[in-house]
Parts: sequence; C-alpha cells; structure tokens
Amino acid sequence: MTRNDKPRVLSDRLGVQVEAAEWSWIEKIPQPPAEVLQAAGNPRLRPARLPPLALAGTVLGKALWLPFLPLILLLIPLSKAQDAVMRALDSKEEKESRRANREAERRRDATIAEQGLDKVFDGNWQGDAGQFLLRWYTHSTHPQRLLVATPDGIALAAPPQRVSVGREKHMEVVARIPSAEASLVDPFSGEFATRMLLIRFRDGSWLRVDTEELRSDLHMHLLRQPLSDS
Repeated sequence: MTRNDKPRVLSDRLGVQVEAAEWSWIEKIPQPPAEVLQAAGNPRLRPARLPPLALAGTVLGKALWLPFLPLILLLIPLSKAQDAVMRALDSKEEKESRRANREAERRRDATIAEQGLDKVFDGNWQGDAGQFLLRWYTHSTHPQRLLVATPDGIALAAPPQRVSVGREKHMEVVARIPSAEASLVDPFSGEFATRMLLIRFRDGSWLRVDTEELRSDLHMHLLRQPLSDS
C-alpha cells in the first residue's frame, strides 16, 4: 500500500472517511483517585496481557537471540567508536548542523517540561480528556490505536481485544470524537520532529498520544490544515 492509497484503503476498511491515519499509543495511565475510579465504574486502566501462546512465542523469540548477545555487546562500542571517528571528520557545515539539531532538541525538551507534555494528560480527571482516558481500555484492550483524522473529527480504531499479530486485520472503529468536542493538534506546529500529538478537548483539557512514525503522515496532514483559534 502506497501513502497515497492508504487513506482510501483505510476508508473502505473502517467505513469512515480517512484523511490521514497513524498507529499510536499512550503512556501508562496514572492511578486516579478512588472516588474518580468508582464514579467511572472501575474501568480497566491497562491493556490486556498477551495471550499465553503469544507470550510463549515472544519468550522463545528472545531466547533465540541469546547465543548472539556477546557479539552484539561487542559490536555496540565498536559502532560508537566508528560514529565518533566519522563525526571528527565531518565538515564545518555538518558540525554546525549537528549543533543546531542538539539545540533544537534542548528547546523541544524544555518546552515539553514547561507545558507538562511529558504526562499522558493534563491531570484533571473531571475534564473531558480525563473522562475519555478512563474509558480508553474499555473501548479496546489492545495497547495501540490507529489514530484517524476525519472530516468531522477524530476516530480511533483497534482490535476490540488484544492480539499479538494481525492488528490491521482485526481492527474496527472503537471510538469517535466529533470536531465539536475535540481536535487533533501538533503542540509544536511542526517546529520539531516528534511522535507527539494531542487530542485537545473544547474545555481546554488534553490527552497525549505518540505515533509509531516520527513526524508521521498525520503530523504532515495537520501542518497542511488552516490555523484554528481552538
């Protein structure tokens, strides 16, 4: 599937008009206060565990790598040494570019810390984002979501139950948020290449999601949209 074909194929698959989409996940949901959890009906706050057979396959797959571990550990420092030598041979322009990238990373990290974007949501459990977060794994016990921009809002697709393989095959729309309630936002407006996006609700609360791809198709789609006052 090419990038141009992706929205059309996903639209046919999910039954919604897809403008852009990317697989994503959220960080660990913090433990809400007991009264908040009880009022929400004690929802699930973690994804489901892997099925036993899938877990056994994962363990076996890792075990197959064990004989190669000493070689891998040997190659890591050699690779770092090679990188150091190559950096020393860089041109002036390349060194300036690398310094600029480091400075951009520092500014990005400082902005994330200042705005509290290192958290999974804004922290207000009574806000729309907090209430939606409480239902996250009620919608689906799978750890990832296909985050979808549609003409009338946001859709989230996933297998209803956790699967180890074939997430695209089993996925369906598990939640929809109309544009009147929330919008999808790149908090850096494309200034930094990140995986981060926000679902920003109309009450000002927000939920952070991270895409599998750095500066994904979804990020680029948002950059093409007209500026909004929301």
